[in-house]
Order: sequence, then C-alpha cells, then structure tokens
Amino acid sequence: MQSIIVKPTSSLIGTMTVPGDKSLSHRALLIGALADGVVTITGFLHGEDPQATLNCLRELGVGITIEQGYGENGGGAVVVNGVGGKLRKPPKPLYVGNSGTTIRILSGILAAQAFDSEIYGDASIAHRPMRRIVEPLTLMGAKIEGKEVDGQLYPPLKIFGRKLKGINYKLPVASAQVKSALLLAGLLAEGNTVIEEPAPSRDHTERMLLALGVKLHREGNKIQVEGPQRFAGDIEIFVPGDISSAAFFMVAAALGLEADLQIKNVGLNPTRTGILEVLHRMGAPYEIINEELLSEEPRGDVKIQNPKSKIQNSNAQKLKAIEIGGALVPRLIDEIPIIAVLATQAQGRTVIRDAHELRVKESDRIATVCAELNKMGAQLTATADGMVIDGPTKLHGANVKSFGDHRLAMALSIAALCAEGETQIDDVECVETSFPGFFEVLKSVCK
Repeated sequence: MQSIIVKPTSSLIGTMTVPGDKSLSHRALLIGALADGVVTITGFLHGEDPQATLNCLRELGVGITIEQGYGENGGGAVVVNGVGGKLRKPPKPLYVGNSGTTIRILSGILAAQAFDSEIYGDASIAHRPMRRIVEPLTLMGAKIEGKEVDGQLYPPLKIFGRKLKGINYKLPVASAQVKSALLLAGLLAEGNTVIEEPAPSRDHTERMLLALGVKLHREGNKIQVEGPQRFAGDIEIFVPGDISSAAFFMVAAALGLEADLQIKNVGLNPTRTGILEVLHRMGAPYEIINEELLSEEPRGDVKIQNPKSKIQNSNAQKLKAIEIGGALVPRLIDEIPIIAVLATQAQGRTVIRDAHELRVKESDRIATVCAELNKMGAQLTATADGMVIDGPTKLHGANVKSFGDHRLAMALSIAALCAEGETQIDDVECVETSFPGFFEVLKSVCK
C-alpha cells in the first residue's frame, strides 16, 4: 500500500493540462468497437479504468492499437478497428478491474451477442449494484444472472446472449451508465428503444453516436435510437481533458491561496459543468477562454486568478455556503468529494442532498469523505443522501486514507494544501485509475 506526504502551499501558479476525459475514453472504445471501420481516439485517458475496457474488447476480438508519442493530454492515440457490433466469444471471463463504467455499459452490448459470457471485477466491483441495468435489459429480452443478496444483484454477471427487442423505459434514477448500456443494446436490438430520464445525466454517448452518424433523436429528457443499426467508422474522436480531474485544481486555486492557474483543453459539456456552477455560487472567480467544439463536445481553457494583493485585503470576498441538490447533482456527482473540501472553507452551512449514488461508488463516499475530512479538523455530518458541512474550519495535517477511492485520495491531497502541518494519505495508488501522474502535476504548480 503506497502512501504520500502532502505539505501545505501558499500559491498555485502555472499552465497545465489534465488527462483525457474518463467517461469519453470508455465510450469511444465501446462505440468504436460497434462501428464499421476504423475509429482513432486522440486524447485518450491511459488510466487503469479505460485500460480495463480496452482489455475486455481485445478479448472480444476487437483489434486495438496504441500509437507511439504523447499528445496534449498524455498518451498516444488509440486506433479501434470496429467489428460492426459482432464480437467474438471471449476465451475466459472478462475482468473489468475497478471500472463500474466498463461492467455496466459493456453488459448492454454483451446481452445482444450470439454467445454467452461472464464479466466480473475487483472487490469494490463485487459490491456495486447491477439490478439497475439487468432489469431493463431483461425487459429487452436479455438473460443475465448475478449474485443475489438482500434483493440486490451483484457481480459476477453471467450474460446469456439473446436477440433483443426495443423498449420504452423510464429510468428511476438519472444514470449515464444505465442510459448508455440501453442505448448501445438498442443499437443491436430489433425496433426502437426510447429512454426517458428523470433529470439530464451526462450525454457523451448521445453526442458521440451523433458524431458517427447514428440515427438518434433527443427531445427533452427522452432519447430514441433505431435498431438494429450499423454505422461507419473512419473518423477521429478528440477527447478533451476531464473536467472531473480539473476540478481538483480549480478548487485548490479557490481555497484562499495565491493563484494564477490556467487549465487547458477542459471538457465543458453542459451535463458535466455543475462544478463551475458551484464555484460561481460560492464566490470563487474563474474565466473560460479559447472555447471550441470538437467531436460534438465543447471544450476550453479554465483560468483562475487570485492575486496575493486580494488575499491580503481583509475585505476580500469570502466563499459562501450553498445548498446542492436536485437536477444539479447528476452534473457533479463525481466532484462531490472535492466540493466538500471547498465547503470546509466557506462561510456558513453547505448542504448536499439527493446524492444517494455516492453510497455505491468506489467507496461509500458519504461515509468516507466525512470521516477522513473530520480527521483533519473539518465539521462534516453524513446524512442518508448527502452531507452537511459547517465552515469555515481551520484544517490540520493528519493521517488519512483513501479506501481505494481515487477521487477521495485526490480530494484529501487538495485539503492538505491549506492545512497546517503535513498530511499522510495512505493507499494512493488508486489515483492511477483516472489521473496518472496526479501528484507530479500537483507538485509542479505548488510554489
């Protein structure tokens, strides 16, 4: 188990990039595999989670190569030779590691194949609920078995390939992973599949399918896809930097430190920019420059300046506590651990609700975020669907741990920057899941 010591800093200065978007990297691989032709992915996240998807697809007969050289977001381009949705029976059970995205979305594709398969993951994945994808896929004609415990279904999943039919389905909870699994299953099914969301979740799958010429219709919270449908490849998908990774540095620059930070080529998909809304509402200034649209995904540079003169001015604007809930939550669900850090330095009580999904992430993020930040002197109270954070509090160094959760490890690192004394964070190798080289990048901008 790897540990790291993080010391406080007084300033964050520099121009930086973050690795490619994790959600988009997964989807580019999976959708590329379904295409007729070659899909080249530039800006791909060479992290453990997307690598799990890549490995599974290779086991399923998809030819994938990685070009030499490193792009702006780190890592060579990935070239996927699509097989038109007709995968090959894998020689052994498919292992997804720690990737919930892989097991949920890939299950939708496997359910429509002409063979049986099994898919499983690490100890964390073994406790991730799967009934949310199994039930709608079963309505489409799929047969999937898993481990039943107290009415819930968990991996490993045994998937018996069947011909699927399109359905109309209303998601009980907004979930981009479930939506994506059903959309890709719908591409391979007979008839139309219509999915209705209770609130908008990240729409990377829909945007990418449209970029590849798939017949897909969106109206309000309803998405319809025709099936069976084949589509051409021979396209390049440009993956922007992951806003969920950039969020750690945005918050670091907003914590009352001297800052002159520019994060280049950050994905600005409206379904993912809840963190920017939170920063604005809490009074943390930022600027978006160099905006453009590539591969149907908006992107730009995020600039945060907090001059030393402003910090020394006692009348400088303070961070304000806010309430976060409802339709905003799906737009920032992965950023809640770092938002909790920001809230420890805000004036008043910040309330986060409607975030039940945090209970079934890589860790129980409601419990672990509260417990570990409280070790550093914060005042967080866990609730059934979120947390209450009272601030501002003076943080101090402590011995904390990540519980194998990459976002918790990075959030604790940012908290340590404004704490008194050194902070030891245990079990940090999990950061490679989404942000290879995170601690080196952090060190490079701390002055």
